[in-house]
Amino acid sequence: MQPKVVILCGGLGTRLKEETDIRPKPMVMIGDKPILWHIMKIYSHYGFNDFILCLGYKGEVIKQYFLNYDFLNSDFTIKLAPQKTVTVHKTSEESDWRITLADTGVNALKGARLKRIEKYIKEDTFMVTYGDGVGNIDIKKLLDFHNSHGKMATVTGVRPPSRFGEMETKDHKVLLFTEKPQASAGLINGGFFVFNRKFFECLTDEDNCDFERGTLEEIAARGELMVYKHEGDWACMDTYRDVEYLNKLWQNNAAFWKIWR
Repeated sequence: MQPKVVILCGGLGTRLKEETDIRPKPMVMIGDKPILWHIMKIYSHYGFNDFILCLGYKGEVIKQYFLNYDFLNSDFTIKLAPQKTVTVHKTSEESDWRITLADTGVNALKGARLKRIEKYIKEDTFMVTYGDGVGNIDIKKLLDFHNSHGKMATVTGVRPPSRFGEMETKDHKVLLFTEKPQASAGLINGGFFVFNRKFFECLTDEDNCDFERGTLEEIAARGELMVYKHEGDWACMDTYRDVEYLNKLWQNNAAFWKIWR
């Protein structure tokens, strides 16, 4: 049985208030689809189509989106009387997705959100990622790496894009100009986690149970957290500038995370 994919969708997105005053951060658009859809497409490309969405702030927006998914993404005909019937004229490419939308509390930290969806996971292994990060990550290689080391958890380590272009110069002459390159040193947490089910024993459903601070720090100290080093591209949607950057890539057919066709 394939591992389920858990996506954390409940945060307030306070650094992106231009967008998140009206919608949760995972529903901010890249092109004509929310970033959440883009993340799900990455997993789906590798055959992982069973999703659990941890909802919180404005979770009803995500519920409405998926409840009306076929209507939003297809032509359809409505017959109004005597009984209303709707005929959808196209089946979406995402018709094999199975999505569990779980209310995990408006004020809960990420560890509590994960604990509250434990009941939906029966498999020995499951995957987790954030609702605001994309990358050209090979999910099958990530899962193979996790299964190879026998530890409780795997985090994907990434080199984030520089916030600004970099220049190599000599005697006031620009020798090399690079727009938003990957940082040359140091890995950061890029999400795209894999966990064994016993990870749930490290969590509580108290609102103040965090994920990174405390929980991941503790299992790292016990030698149970491994890193899958992703040498490709990765980006997160943290500010409005990031929204503009990701949309520019999408519009110019340069979206590195678009590994599906």
